[in-house]
Amino acid sequence: MQLQSIRRGGAAAFLIVAAAGVAGACQSDPSSAVDGAEAPPAGADGSAPSSPEGDAAPVKAAFGLDSRPANTTCVAPARPPSSASVKLEPAFPGVQLVRPMALAQPPGDKTRWFVASRDGTFRSFPVASPPAQPPVVASVAALSGKPIHQDLEGGFLGFAFHPKFAQNGRIYVSFTTDGAQGGFGSEVGYITSTDNGASFTSYTRVLAFDRPKLEHNGGGIAFGKDGFLYLGFGDGATDGVHGQSKTGFFSKILRIDVDNVPSGKTYGIPADNPFASGGGEPATFARGFRNPFRLSVDRATNDLWVGDVGDGTYEEINQVKLGANHGWPCREGAHEHALGNDPTRCPSKLGLVDPVVEHEHAPTPNSRSITGGVVYRGSAIPGFQGTYVYADFIRLELYALTYDASTGAASSTLLNAGGPSAGFSTFTEDDDGEIYVLALFQDTAFKLVSSGPPVASTFPDRLSKTGCVDPADPKKPAAGLVPYGVNSALWSDGAAKDRWLALPDGKTIAVGADGDFDLPVGSVLVKTFSLGSKRIETRLFVRHDDGEWAGYSYEWNDEQTDAVLLPSAKTKAVGDVAWTFPSRTDCIRCHTAGAGRTLGLEVGQLNGDFVYGSTNRVANQLATLEHIGMLAQPLGAAPAALPVYPGASSGAPLEARARAYLHANCAGCHRPSGGAARSNMDLRFATPLAATKTCGVDAQIDDLAIAGAKILAPGAPDKSLLSLRPHMIGAQRMPPLGTRKVDVDGLAVVDDWIESVTACP
Repeated sequence: MQLQSIRRGGAAAFLIVAAAGVAGACQSDPSSAVDGAEAPPAGADGSAPSSPEGDAAPVKAAFGLDSRPANTTCVAPARPPSSASVKLEPAFPGVQLVRPMALAQPPGDKTRWFVASRDGTFRSFPVASPPAQPPVVASVAALSGKPIHQDLEGGFLGFAFHPKFAQNGRIYVSFTTDGAQGGFGSEVGYITSTDNGASFTSYTRVLAFDRPKLEHNGGGIAFGKDGFLYLGFGDGATDGVHGQSKTGFFSKILRIDVDNVPSGKTYGIPADNPFASGGGEPATFARGFRNPFRLSVDRATNDLWVGDVGDGTYEEINQVKLGANHGWPCREGAHEHALGNDPTRCPSKLGLVDPVVEHEHAPTPNSRSITGGVVYRGSAIPGFQGTYVYADFIRLELYALTYDASTGAASSTLLNAGGPSAGFSTFTEDDDGEIYVLALFQDTAFKLVSSGPPVASTFPDRLSKTGCVDPADPKKPAAGLVPYGVNSALWSDGAAKDRWLALPDGKTIAVGADGDFDLPVGSVLVKTFSLGSKRIETRLFVRHDDGEWAGYSYEWNDEQTDAVLLPSAKTKAVGDVAWTFPSRTDCIRCHTAGAGRTLGLEVGQLNGDFVYGSTNRVANQLATLEHIGMLAQPLGAAPAALPVYPGASSGAPLEARARAYLHANCAGCHRPSGGAARSNMDLRFATPLAATKTCGVDAQIDDLAIAGAKILAPGAPDKSLLSLRPHMIGAQRMPPLGTRKVDVDGLAVVDDWIESVTACP
């Protein structure tokens, strides 16, 4: 074998080139960037596979370390509080609200509120000393010259401030009015103020369409972090006729661009809308809704949440992704619906997305109506961040949707047992992210507040306090950490990754018969992600004293001096990457129990050479871990005789590289007990192709409407879902969490392999 130095971005990575077959091949240095996914920034510490300019190149050795470092600081801390006690209290005592349908503060303005009534009348009042009867500042009916029909489910349905309201004075509105051909219609437009909201002088229509009834109107409206306007509309109460239609505005969430409007149009179409280039209504973001009553955009992540009112059996809460089909009328909640047996209404049952949670009407039929809510992003209720709050309009119930810290499973908890009950019609946030809820027929509003003192947390809120880094320089690992790398990397939008592991002193790693590492209680895994020359995130994956694992994300500050613990998920623009910080339960959903939780810590991934910066040696990781006494039992064979999962750019055979890539990126879920919904694929590296349940197998979930599509179609990547879905962005993407960019180089290996498969075994 030959050691070569490869320069990338000013840092030296190292590649071991071998002529041997897969079983005995040497891989690229596991922390290097030979596949384009793992180039660490210049000056990275710890496991950085580089030597400083002018220093001697690392020396090939039998072992990378001489002894196991003592670890007295980086040990699993106690879990932080994962919940909070909350209650509702009157939001504006003494203020008269008249049939309130929407409430919001102007962007960046904490001093005042705007509230809209069901008849389209806008009022405004200050936060400090509000008057009992807030003055009217606008009437949508008067400005538009159109009636607002309030019968049944009609009326003024919602409004959203333009993100640049302070500059353009626009508030976008959604309401029901006359149809162009008589009857009824849904309409969206904006009213404009030239005096910062003291009054409004004009109305401009953006879109309108006729509807058969004043039912299932939807009417949700919100701006996303992407600057686009999101709109929700129901099926028009036509027994599911419009539910699966790709054309028209019914049963859809729309996404439009109101700032970049082509000549002669009233709105633009985002380029990545699923039908932007044809095949359906170009404004479509997602479809398959019965009556999406209330939508909201998570201000931290840009995730879209929708409450969809069910038929007679189930209500549902959906997290809606680009291109998703949420199934009405084929499905109601996560269940088959009788209308789904009609091929004119439901031509296909593939590609349908289940809700996050559902509520059954039983034991009392026809007794629920969901009101979609918002994700809590305030600071006044510690431990509640990331919780989605919503309601049942008919049963007068308030709910919190959370995820189990140990399993990642979603569940709902009743919040207002014994507290205020009302027909909760609308949820909103103030500028600080605190939650308010309107009670339409009670003419009032409530605020969600803590019902008791916050539970104290001892979990470190700064990376520098974790004991896993040098507190004087958090860019450096603590002395007790051991660096490691993997042969075939999980794609992370092109980020470099540095990894370390820390075991409690005196404890060791058990290696299972399948090669998976089982780390002892108290262990901590540390991974730092970098883009360009800057660290973005450090994640701690911790095995707590209850034996369960949990993940925690720390966001690096711009000065690169420390990183702050995040309470839940977040999305941040980093150059051309929309970087996703996972929630704590996102970590558990990917690090599945079936995969042993610790993805990457397995014999096949660690069986390769690694550059140990502290000794300036290149050595096999398995041999090193065994030598320093970190393994509970001897490996029983030399590394050359043990399994190897080769990197995508190594010299290993094509099939081995492609299968290793699928193992690293997909097999956490797609394996026995991996938790993949409605799928029985087994994409583990060691599983023979014939046993993967992929080759020549029809799609079980989504065929992407491609004729002849198979999970793996021999010789045809363009008909193979193993290739197509990782190439997509949106609801059909795999893996579904954590990435926003396509791994062009890694997937090229998968495509080349699929092309080389001539027939299924």
